[in-house]
Amino acid sequence: MSTITKYRSTVINENDRHQLLTKSTQPTISASTTATNLSDYQSSTTLFRSKMATLQENLRVSQPEIEPLNTKEKDPEVASTYPQQSSWESFSTIQKIKATRKQLVTALIVSWVSMLVGYTSGYTSPADKSLRSHFGIGDNEMSWIGGLMPLGAVVGGLLGGPSIDFFGRKWTLLMTDAFLMLAWTMNYFAQDYYYLYVSRSLVGVGVGFASLTFPVYLGETIQPEVRGTLGLLPTTLGNIGILVCFTVGMLIDWKDLAGIAVLMTLPFLLIFIWIIPETPRWYVSKDKLEDCKKSLEWLRGSKQDITKEFDELVRNQKEQVLKNETISDVFTRSNLKPLTICLTLMIFQQFSGINAVIFYTTSIFSDSKSTLAPEICTIIVGAVNVFSVFIANALIDRLGRKILLYISSVSMAVCLGTLGSYYYSKDVIKMDVSEYGFVPLVCLLVFALGFSLGFGPIPWLMMGEILPAKIRGPAASVVTAFNWASTFVVTKTFPIMNKSLGSCYTFWFYGVMVVLGLIFTVICVPETRGKSLEDIERLMSDQKVRKMGSAANMKPLPSTF
Repeated sequence: MSTITKYRSTVINENDRHQLLTKSTQPTISASTTATNLSDYQSSTTLFRSKMATLQENLRVSQPEIEPLNTKEKDPEVASTYPQQSSWESFSTIQKIKATRKQLVTALIVSWVSMLVGYTSGYTSPADKSLRSHFGIGDNEMSWIGGLMPLGAVVGGLLGGPSIDFFGRKWTLLMTDAFLMLAWTMNYFAQDYYYLYVSRSLVGVGVGFASLTFPVYLGETIQPEVRGTLGLLPTTLGNIGILVCFTVGMLIDWKDLAGIAVLMTLPFLLIFIWIIPETPRWYVSKDKLEDCKKSLEWLRGSKQDITKEFDELVRNQKEQVLKNETISDVFTRSNLKPLTICLTLMIFQQFSGINAVIFYTTSIFSDSKSTLAPEICTIIVGAVNVFSVFIANALIDRLGRKILLYISSVSMAVCLGTLGSYYYSKDVIKMDVSEYGFVPLVCLLVFALGFSLGFGPIPWLMMGEILPAKIRGPAASVVTAFNWASTFVVTKTFPIMNKSLGSCYTFWFYGVMVVLGLIFTVICVPETRGKSLEDIERLMSDQKVRKMGSAANMKPLPSTF
C-alpha cells in the first residue's frame, strides 16, 4: 500500500468527519491534509492532478450545504439574525446619537419629573424666612415641615413597588406627577402650617414613587453602553430643580414658589407621558410579547436589530417564572446579596449628611459668619450640584461606577473633616475665624461636587441595575423606603445633633460615615459598566458572565443624517 493510501486510511479511522469524496481508485488526499503533509508530495504531477480533481468533487458535493449560508447573508431579513459584531467605541458620535436619540428623549421626559422632585427637596431652604414670618412658626414646626417630606416618601416607596408591577412603570410615573400636583396645590392654598404638614406629607408620597420608578424605568429602557450616562439625567435635572428653587426663592415668597411647582407638573401630565412607551421588560412579565417588540423597536430605532435583546428578555422571564419567587423571596439568601448592597449604599448616601446640607443650606451659611450672603452661597452650591452631575454624565460610562464612588467618598470625607475643624476652631477653642469665612463655602462646594459625582446618583442607578428582575418591584420598594427613612432620620436629627454636640462633631460624624462607605465600596460593590441587566443578574448570583452590550446588535449605520 502506498504512503498516501496509508495516510488516507489513518484520517478516516481517526476522524469520521474527514471522509474523502472520490469516485476514482487513484491515490487521493483528504481535505484535512495540512500543508506540512503535502510538502512531501508536491513534486508528483499525478498527485497534484488527483488533488485538484478531489477538490472540485468536494466543492461540488459541499455546495448544497454552503448555498443556504450564502442565502442567509444575502437575505436582509435573515441577515438581521446575524448582526454585525461591531464595538461601540468604533461608532462615530453622530452614529451613537442616531442609535440612541429616542432613548435620550425618553430619559429627558422622565427627568422632567425628577426636576420637580429636586425643586421639592430644595423648597424649605429659600422658603424658610417667609414661612416663619407668615405663619409665625418656630424651629420645631419648621423641622416637621422639612421632615415630613422624607417620611411621606417612605410610604410612597412602599406603595411604589406593587404599583410598578401592577400598573406598569409608565403609569406609575403619571401617578407620581398627579400626587405632586395635588400636594403643591394644597401648599399654595395653605391657611396655616397644618396645611403645610399635609402638603409636605403628600408631596413626599409622590417623591417616594418617583425615586423608585426613575431607576427602574430607565434601567429597563436604556441599552448598556449609555445606561450610565442617560441614567444620570434624573439626577442632573433634579439638581437643576434645586437650583431653580434656590434662585427663584430669592425673589418670591413661599406661596409663589408653590405656584411655580404646580405649573411644573402640567407639561408631563398633558404632553410628555403620552410620548414615551412602557418598558419592554414589563410587557414581557405580563406576556405581552408583541407590545414588547413594539416598545423595543421604538426605543432602539430602525438601525438596531432587536432579535437578540428580545430573545434574551423572553429567556430571562422564563427563568424567573421557573424560580416562582414571591414577595417573601426578597429576603432569601440568593437575593440578599444585591439587596444588601443597595441598602448599604443608601445608608452611606444619606448619612453623608447631604439632605441636612440641602434642607438647611441657608442656616448653615448664616451660622458660619461667611463673608457672602447666605442666599448667594446657597445658589452657588446649587449651581455646583448641576455642574458636577454633568461631569458624572460624561465619565460614568468611561470610568465605571466604582471609580466615581471612590472619588466621591474621598472628596466628601476631606470636606467634612475640614468643615468640622473650622467649626471646632470657631465654637470650641473660640478662635477668630473671620479671615477664613470662605472655608464653609469652599467645603460645601467641593462636598456637593463630590456627592453629585458618585454617592448621589450611583446608588439609585445601581438599584435599577443589580436587583433581580423577578423581585425588582418589591425589592426597590424596600430600598426606596429605607432610603427615605434614613433621610427623615438625618433631617430630624441634624438640628438636634448640631445643638447638642456642636457643628464640628456633627460634620465629623458624617465624615466617618463617608469613610466607612468608601471601605464598603472597595470590598463589596460590583462594577456594572457595559453589562446587560441579565448579565448583571447572573453576576450577582455568582454565575459566569460574558460582556456583550447592545452594540453587538447594531446594523451598519450611515455616517451622516
